[in-house]
Amino acid sequence: MNKIDQLISEFASFIWGLPLLILLIGGGFYLLILSRFIPFRFFGHAIQVLRGKYDNPDDSGDISHFQALTTALSATVGMGNIAGVAVAISIGGPGAIFWMWISAIIGMSTKFFTSSLAIMYRGKDSNGEVQGGPMYFIVEGLGKSWKPMAIMFSICGLVGALPVFNVNQLTQAINDILLTPNGVEVGFSTNLIIGIILLVITSTVILGGLKRISAISSKLVPSMVALYFLLVLFILLSNYDVVPYYFKMIFTDAFAAENYTGDSFLGGVLGGLIILGIRRGAFSNEAGIGTAPMAHGAAKTSEPIREGLVAMLGPAIDTLVVCTLTALAILVTGVWQSSDANGVSLTASAFNNAMPGIGNYALLLCIAIFSISSLFSYAYYGNKCMSFLFGAKNKHYYNYFYILSIIIGSTTSLNMMINLIDSFFALMAIPTMIATLIMAPRVVEETKKYIEKMKLEKN
Repeated sequence: MNKIDQLISEFASFIWGLPLLILLIGGGFYLLILSRFIPFRFFGHAIQVLRGKYDNPDDSGDISHFQALTTALSATVGMGNIAGVAVAISIGGPGAIFWMWISAIIGMSTKFFTSSLAIMYRGKDSNGEVQGGPMYFIVEGLGKSWKPMAIMFSICGLVGALPVFNVNQLTQAINDILLTPNGVEVGFSTNLIIGIILLVITSTVILGGLKRISAISSKLVPSMVALYFLLVLFILLSNYDVVPYYFKMIFTDAFAAENYTGDSFLGGVLGGLIILGIRRGAFSNEAGIGTAPMAHGAAKTSEPIREGLVAMLGPAIDTLVVCTLTALAILVTGVWQSSDANGVSLTASAFNNAMPGIGNYALLLCIAIFSISSLFSYAYYGNKCMSFLFGAKNKHYYNYFYILSIIIGSTTSLNMMINLIDSFFALMAIPTMIATLIMAPRVVEETKKYIEKMKLEKN
């Protein structure tokens, strides 16, 4: 197992090299300039669309704008925000958060383009039902000759969508917060029991399809984000005297890299810190990876740009808000320097430090909801990839493979899970970003038409 762990780690480091960094961040920055900063200029309009001002029940699609966003967020607002941020700080210090922010700001433009394309070039599955996502906009937008790239995305999506990291960290959280402090001896058998319970919960929801997933996500995600916000706000108010110091440190340490303990990149620790922040940012908000367009591609709309604007809110909520809350909670309580814990255990230490007795349990509730809702959305993504590769009639077979992986995730090591998912996320990003960059001018043209149309409607 150690050898497999090492091989996966080396592959993850290789695939997350300079070429992918240029593709994700350089490509995203190019899209930001090309769009003339639309994600920021039309933020207010995006909120209006999200609230349902422009909803039309006669439009094609399966779910509302709000349900599409919460389905996408239920996948991204999860362990990437709680455990992923803790991993970033434990390796890179406060400066890693700055590079996660950069990833999110650029990621907003990337999500705008990829999700607009998911509506512009919706395809049909073997049952004749309308579908959206990178595999469809690659084939429909670039032609059949590009199908190998769509197949590559879908194959990598089958593995990238597996819930092993979320399950692994939820199991660790239950062990560290609930079982061990109450005298329960944890080991393979307790992990297996947790895995089986998660398997039953997940099966009940994912076998009901997208509409059940989106209905549950639209209720769970907003309430849990609100609860998490209130909990962290309490921690920050309890440590208000050091909040300005650590907030400033996020910026200064981003370039000094004084707390970075990982491998160097391009000959220096700063390069290593940037890569760490980008990787954790990508895992948190998934901009450019191609998962969210699969949810947004199912939205009820005839206006691609509207869905792109709704999608761009994802990284803002996910990384700029939720990840920053987690980071500040870990920093202001000092546990990032005083504790050897990693991943979700480090975040738990911060909550326990600020709210002894109840902090751990409140965090566990948030973690459980975030993680379980992530399991629902990722199952949908894997089903979409399976449907594209093997036909809609065979997509249900993925559910059994997915459910089995819950048991694997609950009983294996953290490093292996992070590196495995990181590797396949990177491979998914390659076809998604290449196709998006090629078709980006078409989105710009569609945007101009949409803006003109909105001006005419106002007049």
